[in-house]
Amino acid sequence: PRSMIWTAQAQGRLIHKALRQLGIARPILVGHSWGTLVALSIALDNPADTAALVLLSGYYVPSVRLDIPFVIWPAVPVLGDVIRYTISPLLGWLLAPVVFRKLFAPSPVTAAFRNRFPTGLALRPSQIRANAADTALMIPGAASLLLRHGELTMPVVIVTGDGDRIVDPETQSGQLHRDVPGSDLQRIGGAGHMVHHIAPERVAAAIEQAASAAAG
Repeated sequence: PRSMIWTAQAQGRLIHKALRQLGIARPILVGHSWGTLVALSIALDNPADTAALVLLSGYYVPSVRLDIPFVIWPAVPVLGDVIRYTISPLLGWLLAPVVFRKLFAPSPVTAAFRNRFPTGLALRPSQIRANAADTALMIPGAASLLLRHGELTMPVVIVTGDGDRIVDPETQSGQLHRDVPGSDLQRIGGAGHMVHHIAPERVAAAIEQAASAAAG
């Protein structure tokens, strides 16, 4: 709902409530990109309810992002509504191949993603607004959690592609690893931002590692 400011913490509270209603106790939370902030929020606010964290290609440290001034406009009231129902979907269709290549670079876009990703759903006006709002809230979201990284006591596995062109592996995943005692940092050579598509076996192994550590 547009009446709500969907910060990482707000999304985390909603997902945590859903997990409890579903009777899911102490899950292993796996987050990718923006989703790492949501997973961190849940774990920090509900440590007893979180078995472990597996964080993929995350953004954890506030930094200058030159893309924000260009992509947040669909979230602006009135003007954003006009943009989302006129030019944004058209530009999205035209730019999708370029965006996908950057997300996967330096690896090629996988055939499964290219053939199965529902671009049309991602370009719905409501989805465009949500994505723009997430982008606008990324820096304050990371800033709000930055000083709390050391509070994490559950097993934390951090996975990053060493060629990520969306978030810098060293200043983001590397810094979180330094902030969280006992965390495990796994760098995947030759992979970009979409590590879960490029190296799904490595990501599955990281989840199994976190599960074993939580059980032990």
